[in-house]
Amino acid sequence: MTQKAIPDFFVYGEPVKPLDVGFLHVETVQARSNIHRGQVAAHKHPQMGQITYWTSGSGTYRVEDRSWDFSAPAVSFVPSNVVHGFSIGPDTDAIVVSIADDALAAIAGHSLLPLDRPVFVDGHPQHAAWARLAAVLDMIGAEYAEAQAGNDRTLPALIAVALSYIARLSPEATALASSSASASLAQQLRRLVDAHFRENWPVDRYVEALGSTPHLLDKAAREVLGAGVKRIVSERRLLEARRLLLFTVRTVEDIAYEIGFDDPAYFSRFFRARAGEAPAAWRRKQLRRG
Repeated sequence: MTQKAIPDFFVYGEPVKPLDVGFLHVETVQARSNIHRGQVAAHKHPQMGQITYWTSGSGTYRVEDRSWDFSAPAVSFVPSNVVHGFSIGPDTDAIVVSIADDALAAIAGHSLLPLDRPVFVDGHPQHAAWARLAAVLDMIGAEYAEAQAGNDRTLPALIAVALSYIARLSPEATALASSSASASLAQQLRRLVDAHFRENWPVDRYVEALGSTPHLLDKAAREVLGAGVKRIVSERRLLEARRLLLFTVRTVEDIAYEIGFDDPAYFSRFFRARAGEAPAAWRRKQLRRG
């Protein structure tokens, strides 16, 4: 671990660049094996989400500070700006579908999967949804490769189906899937917290920005996200602190200022109360496990 910041990429190994409206990209993991050699370091994509469907082999997949040892079939969906990476053997491959945020926003109403959080699913290969997911991803790959007229309509529809099969494979995602007003408000809140958690906005500022009321916003947050607004903001700050401790060499003091704390000592108390140990001790433990 030598970087001072978690790298942003367009696709892995390529610098971020502006995306065309509705941008989609499909390739296999092994297509970039000369770059990553089976070790894809922690990184994020600031403008697009990704489906990764593991078709063969095994490895370890990481999202933020969680990891899974998997064998194919396995699948993930990772929204933009979520830190992820993996380690795999030479016989392991996957189909990766990258979708610009604006295209995902258009797809969201046709997908069962909530698109504001990561999901990873493996196991139970006998589940019928695995075969259907594989078939849909094969169609996505063919449509993308052949580039025939009208694929700007067929590809988003197929991706919505693929995302829905991922939801059916994940009990947690299925439980969260909802088109209710509360779910929509909670998702808007999550996006707003992502944008402003460093700025120490009070709850009233989120209420005003979302055109809601304190009661309705807190109710939606608790029903859909499992916690009140204040805790959602605290958990987002804690997530960013864990990211920076785990994936960069920045000092604890620097990380405290980065996520909006004026006093590094107060940040250490905040972190200890939620993670059970001081930031430096948590970092050492995670690196030993790594």
